[in-house]
Amino acid sequence: MFHKIKNPILFQGNLQKKNYFEGWYYKMVSADGLCSLALIPGISLHNEHSHAFIQVFVTYGDVDLKTIYVDFDLNDFSVDNSKFRLSIADNIFTEKGVSISIYHKYLSIKGKIDFMGNTGIKTSPLSPSIMGFFGFFTFMECYHGVLSMSHSLSGEMQIDGKAISFSGGKGYMEKDWGRSFPREYVWMQSNHFTNPVTSFMFSEAIIPFKVFSFNGLIVNLIHGGVEYRFATYNGAKVVQKEIETQSVKYTIVKGGLRLEIEAQNEKTISLPSPKNGAMIQSIKEGLSGAVHLKLFSDNKLLFEDTGTHAGLEIMMQSGVYKTK
Repeated sequence: MFHKIKNPILFQGNLQKKNYFEGWYYKMVSADGLCSLALIPGISLHNEHSHAFIQVFVTYGDVDLKTIYVDFDLNDFSVDNSKFRLSIADNIFTEKGVSISIYHKYLSIKGKIDFMGNTGIKTSPLSPSIMGFFGFFTFMECYHGVLSMSHSLSGEMQIDGKAISFSGGKGYMEKDWGRSFPREYVWMQSNHFTNPVTSFMFSEAIIPFKVFSFNGLIVNLIHGGVEYRFATYNGAKVVQKEIETQSVKYTIVKGGLRLEIEAQNEKTISLPSPKNGAMIQSIKEGLSGAVHLKLFSDNKLLFEDTGTHAGLEIMMQSGVYKTK
């Protein structure tokens, strides 16, 4: 069990589970920034329609956002956890790259992209993943794993018949598994800052926990060779936030550190999401947002920059919130 907890890229479930989902998120941006591609392979286990799937959403050239959701038979799904190799029919996903061949009436995509220099996160025996000690609990509604904060790309994709090079581009990997996505949450990510090794991910969600719920926070910022973690489990607190349909603002504190975040979407598209294992809900996500960060230590500005090609999902009620 601990081996899987500290290696979230591994298949955490099994095909005998009920009301269960698991999905891997591969995001890739070309070196010229003109194409952003996200691939989400996974499984949905539910009495009405258990299946494997691959979601594709992409923006390139004059195409703002385009998406498909492709069903596969469960027999098309196989995974080797010894070295992590996920296969869905002819499509292969590993820690070091993807090989995909899908022909759909709305979108065709074929090619291979390799990953180099995957950037993991800091872990410890008591905090073996981005979820900290919450990852040890077996009753959580949804689990989250950060697989690579940033890595470089090499390869090419044929998208709708157009050859697009991803060599020299940048990627990101994470995953989710469990029963359902949180009923309310904000998620964002970018690794396209002025400093090429700066990377950032953020998630705040309403977490059901036995007989009550709480706002769970996970933020990871890597800058200047230092990892800054703001999370519920290490005492970080959201002291102010402003939620709108396409934008958010947050102020987060932990000890003498303060992180100010402003993010906004440019374009969004609807994607299927899980409820009790079934992919029957809908979320809206973009691939071309922007995230502006300011990091202070004892009120001294340590870092300020804007990340582009940002992924951003806003599934919380609008409003302005402050803590006393």
